[in-house]
Amino acid sequence: MSASRAVLVVAAALMDATGRVLIAERPAGKHMAGRWEFPGGKVAPGESEEAALARELEEELGVEVIDARPMMRLTHRYPDREVELSLWVVERYRGEPRALDGQCLKWVQRGHLADEDILEADRPFVAALVQWPPVS
Repeated sequence: MSASRAVLVVAAALMDATGRVLIAERPAGKHMAGRWEFPGGKVAPGESEEAALARELEEELGVEVIDARPMMRLTHRYPDREVELSLWVVERYRGEPRALDGQCLKWVQRGHLADEDILEADRPFVAALVQWPPVS
């Protein structure tokens, strides 16, 4: 196995009833702190992406995923690391998202996501979400 192998990360486009998407600010002390991203995290060895997504959203936001669909997958290389990102659309969940990881949260209309200081790795997701069908 190569030492430069990409880290697999799941991310959620968590949508509310009006189709807004939740984004989270990376907390101080973390890589790229102060920038915005879609909530999620690393997939543990032997863990499925869906299980990792459910675990991460429970830990970070206190919500239970009811319905999630894979949307898009990409690889992004930062100067110091490579990540393989898997974006899932979460339209149904139980609970009200709360900042349990010290991060700031905000709901943004999909058409305004490009105006936010979103991580470069997540930018292709922003473009794809604008085209995603409205929440039913």
